[in-house]
Order: sequence, then structure tokens, then C-alpha cells
Amino acid sequence: MSTGTEPSGRSERCIALIARFVFAAALALLTASCGHSDTAPPDGVTIDRQIDIGTHSLYVHCVGKGTPVVVIDVGVGESYASWQPIQDELARATRVFAYDRAGYGQSEPGPMPRHAKQEARELRLLLEKAGVKGPYVLVGHSLGGLNMQVFAAEYPDDVAGMVLLDPPPLQWIVGGETFPELTDLFKKQTQELSTAAQAMDQSADPQEKAKAVFLKAVASEHEELFGETARQVAAIGSFGDLPLTVIASGKANPLFGAAAEDYQRFWIEQSRELAGKSTRGKFVLIQESSHQLHRDAPDKVLEAIRQMITESRPPEASGRD
Repeated sequence: MSTGTEPSGRSERCIALIARFVFAAALALLTASCGHSDTAPPDGVTIDRQIDIGTHSLYVHCVGKGTPVVVIDVGVGESYASWQPIQDELARATRVFAYDRAGYGQSEPGPMPRHAKQEARELRLLLEKAGVKGPYVLVGHSLGGLNMQVFAAEYPDDVAGMVLLDPPPLQWIVGGETFPELTDLFKKQTQELSTAAQAMDQSADPQEKAKAVFLKAVASEHEELFGETARQVAAIGSFGDLPLTVIASGKANPLFGAAAEDYQRFWIEQSRELAGKSTRGKFVLIQESSHQLHRDAPDKVLEAIRQMITESRPPEASGRD
């Protein structure tokens, strides 16, 4: 979920806000590309390259050894690199797989539209092509938290546990009737992202055209959030007894204006309800954190993921009798 929505409604300020967030992310993500290879290294060997999944290649960074494998999917506009400090810590205990979604960083653009089921299917194929076998502990932040819910529903036999950080509130994205002023502003931002992508795509500058690929992916993810992605997540009635931890942030986003505090309370309650979709669900509130939980409270995020790794391991792998 983007955190750059401007409540004032003035287009020029909204565009500037988007530019600071999205263009900066694009510059951070656009680095020299690595060679393609489908050779899967054994457990414990680092994967740091693009992997061809048929329709396009996706960039993977996978470190550590052991099971269950922690699989990380990030929020809108972010790279796996923003999670690398956490990934490196977790790699002391198990294998950790992170990647850039289609159109992000060194990953090639993928088929449109970019809804959760499309991204979950690509992730499943990527894991297979990389030779990284389950079981998986899924970790998803923001939009990545929606993708991981769909992944768990589509491939339940592969999933040992799930940790979700501030996924967008389902009740908000399904109908758009709750906090309609924020919905309208979010959709306006989506249109402005699309417009910016189209303008960059027509540029003669190769770097501008490369940024257009990223913006198109982000714009499609935004658009599908209130469309197909919302419907796909809403169709998941239960996660059964899957170990599930939902982590919510306590700090309201001041960019949401007068609705910020009410919206934050609503979001927290929606996260609490999501934890109830599993008989083994757990809700954690980090009151002092903003939406960027992995940056503001990395120790608490690490603790939750480590607990999930332990809970998801069979007794023999955990050293228990």
C-alpha cells in the first residue's frame, strides 16, 4: 500500500509527493543487470541473479540454509534490499528468499494486470525455477501481505506459516465505501502514476524509459488493489489451522489528514480480524511504529518471524523430542 496519498486534493502536490516516493525508489532499484541462469544451486549457496520463469525474468536474492524457507514479498515501490538487514539476520537460522516483483529493479516487466493471483503464481514458479523447495514461511508487508494471503490460499500444501505486516484493510479495498475520501485520493494517485509512466515511456532517454517500466507495474498494482486483488483476498474464508501472525502499526500517517487517526484505528481492527482467519492466528500491535514496520521496529519483526520459524518446524528439525 502506498503511503504517499495527499489529502489536500491538489494535484500538483500529489504529483510531487508521488515523484519523491516512486522515482526515488526507481533510481534505487535500477542497477546493473545480472546474467540469466536457470541452474539451481544447493541449499546454503547464495542465489543473487535473474531467473527466467518463461514469460520474463525475476531477480532473486536468497541466502542461508535450512527449512522452513522464509519467503519475503515487499510493499509497493520497495526492493528486497530494504529487507536485507532482516534477511541477513534470519539467514543465521534458515534459508531466506527475497526477490523483486516484475517491473521492479532488475526484474523484467511481467504480464498485465498486476493483481495478487498473478504475482503469487509468478512467485511460486520462481521458487520452483530457483530450486528452492518448501515448506515456506511467507512474510508479506503491505501489498506483499495481500499477495502472500493469495499464495497461501492457492498453494496451502507448500506453506508452513505466515507473517503479515500491515496488509491494506480488506473492508476498505473491497467496497471503497469506508473512508471514501481516502479511496478517491488513492485512485487519483493511481491515475497520476499511469500518466507519468506514459510520459516517460515516450521519452528518448533510456533511463526515463526504464523508469516507465517500474511506474507501469506500480500503477497496475494500485489499480488492481481495489479490483481483482481485493476480490481474490475477500474470497479467502479461512486459513484453517495455519500458523499466522498479523503485525499492525500504531502510528497514524499524517498524510491522511483529518481521517488519519480514525483510519489507523480501523486498520488495526481489520488486522486483528485477519488474525482470526486461522485457529492459530496471533495479533501483534507495535504501537510506536509507522507503516514501515521493518524499518521502525526490525527487532520486533525479527522476533515474530523467528517465532514463526520455530513454530513451523517439525520436532526433529527444532531439536525437540
